[in-house]
Amino acid sequence: MALPEPKGHRIPLAEAAEQTRRYRESRHSAGLFLRQELDELLAQPGCSGLRFYYGRNRDAMDTVILVGVDKNGNDIADGVLMDVHFPCPPICSGANALNS
Repeated sequence: MALPEPKGHRIPLAEAAEQTRRYRESRHSAGLFLRQELDELLAQPGCSGLRFYYGRNRDAMDTVILVGVDKNGNDIADGVLMDVHFPCPPICSGANALNS
């Protein structure tokens, strides 16, 4: 399977804020991945994008697993995988429409 054509993943701030508000009402969670680590994932040979999976660690904390994706939409599962983000709280942005 080939990757789909780009569809424009951008959404208006108001819509993004509404989605994050609804999520916060059921779970309070956000996380930060640093660019240098994302660059490492995206710089893998053949990497055309990234996919995320929701997970839960041994401490019952929700996680996000990041994996590179090749041009056919297949996970590069034998490459760089990430899950350890900086959680919010305590590593949070100042108040804005997405988190307040």
